[in-house]
Amino acid sequence: MNATGMLRDDALKGKTIIVTGGGTGLGKSISRYLLQLGANVTICSRRQAVLDATATELMEETNGQVLAVACDVRNPLEIEHVIAQTLERFGQLNGLLNNSAGNFISPTERLSYKAFDTIVDIVLRGTYYFTLAAGKYWIENKIPGTVLNISTTYATTGSGYVVPSAVAKGGALIMTKSLAAEWGKYGIRLNAIAPGPFPTKGAWDRLFPEPLASMMDPTSRIPLHRVGEHGELANLAAFLLSDYSSYITGESITIDGGEVLMAGEFSHLENVTTDQWDTIGQTIRLANSASKKE
Repeated sequence: MNATGMLRDDALKGKTIIVTGGGTGLGKSISRYLLQLGANVTICSRRQAVLDATATELMEETNGQVLAVACDVRNPLEIEHVIAQTLERFGQLNGLLNNSAGNFISPTERLSYKAFDTIVDIVLRGTYYFTLAAGKYWIENKIPGTVLNISTTYATTGSGYVVPSAVAKGGALIMTKSLAAEWGKYGIRLNAIAPGPFPTKGAWDRLFPEPLASMMDPTSRIPLHRVGEHGELANLAAFLLSDYSSYITGESITIDGGEVLMAGEFSHLENVTTDQWDTIGQTIRLANSASKKE
């Protein structure tokens, strides 16, 4: 993790958190920080071998406890198995990080029905299946819980060429807000994070394959002119999963270096040079003078 951890070392001591998609990428980075803060972590994804390797690595790095359970989030029975294994190992469940995702770029008319379904099933169905399973457990046992969903900036704006993902993330975001209103009485909080570019090996290569990677510089449309560091996202995730955020629910927090703001009508004017602004200013002054004489 590149960014310095912002919470005290025992901020999550005694908490148990399930992280879907926890074997690689952002899920792995966030899991590492949760462990450093004292949490027990269950990581799940479809590949047991990857999970086992990650669990061993993270336990050696942090001296924390990691349970690795293979799970396809599209299957409710496998989700219930993850929760049961978590309770058997750690005795409780306090938080859920829905991080499992699938995405690819394509003109929508080129997609098959199955391709569209695959993304929606992982991202939307998997999120509400896991959230429902955790929520039922917390409500039945009168235990407060916290759900954090990894969303995206285009969950609210939409985006071409990633329509299945936009549909799924948009649905998951509305679920987050809806259940925050409904389940607050049970002490259950739900929030979301909408990240901008945080490069990960697998997802980044799928979203920016060649020749797109050579054609597009993602930092060119970000006001801070850089991509995000995993540690920055991990800090925000840990805060929202901790008791420090106990009065925050139903929120989606964007962490994108200002990228989404560049959709403004005149944001492209950032490319205008100083000399060009001088010329533009002179032209405007001349136009104003001419209009006053009319």
